[in-house]
Amino acid sequence: MDSLIIPGVTSPALADALDGGAVVLDGGMSNQLESAGYDLSDELWSARLLAERPEAVTQAHLAYFEAGASVAITASYQATFEGFARRGSGRERAAALMRLSVESAREAARRARALGVVRPLWVAASAGPYGAMLADGSEYRGRYGLTVDELERFHRPRLEVLASAGPDVLALETVPDTEEARALLRAVRGLGVPAWLSYTVAGDRTRAGQPLEEAFALAADADEVIAVGVNCCAPGDAAAAARTAARVTGKPVVVYPNSGESWDAESRTWAGRSTFTPDQVERWRAGGARLIGGCCRVGPGAIADIARVLAPR
Repeated sequence: MDSLIIPGVTSPALADALDGGAVVLDGGMSNQLESAGYDLSDELWSARLLAERPEAVTQAHLAYFEAGASVAITASYQATFEGFARRGSGRERAAALMRLSVESAREAARRARALGVVRPLWVAASAGPYGAMLADGSEYRGRYGLTVDELERFHRPRLEVLASAGPDVLALETVPDTEEARALLRAVRGLGVPAWLSYTVAGDRTRAGQPLEEAFALAADADEVIAVGVNCCAPGDAAAAARTAARVTGKPVVVYPNSGESWDAESRTWAGRSTFTPDQVERWRAGGARLIGGCCRVGPGAIADIARVLAPR
């Protein structure tokens, strides 16, 4: 499917751009919002601001476009019907907020154009795992005790809503195990929007412990999937995972790790130090990565460094 083209704002199919080189993704939404002074200590995380401060979300996207990103990943990672229902929002309101996540990124692209950004810009609609809705850190474990059918029924309705908002791609991200990957791959069929599938990993395995060869192979023959890879993992795990994804699937690879700090789900805080450095980017690209950015705790400064490394010479 070609992108929904808004003159001067979006660009034709993202998949075509991956044939010609690497595309820069944005960084972490939550850390950018927190740096602007917003408290995200809430089960909805950054999705709460879609209801309360949508302008803050647009400004966060704009900061990344100005830093050199070409893809904005929406603030819908934790946006689910179930999560919004716990905060008193019905299905109609929840669906409107999910669509707003895409519209906010589009608005940031418009503003970037007005500021003189001329490179292609795309919007990736984020769909986090079931564990993100639980908001208890279980996206780093997987194995929720649900069947593939049950997980598909959870994911399909919100994917339908996100797809209806016209993103360029669906970001099926931070997937902890192969069972959820199977569900997501089934859930995106027939939506008319391409997708990428990215696992959160530890070493050469998914967070649930499955070998990455097995995990990536699930997407090898999925026509909807334009890229496969990893996100929300340690930077040091990304290069080997990229090589495995490229070898197993033959598809372009997506890589956007965390800063290297570790997340404490109980205290909802980060600990340790950043190990995210620009010199790692060339290794990711050499391994097959064509969509490269950052996840949690990776801000506009790091994205600007990535853009410089990946700039055509």
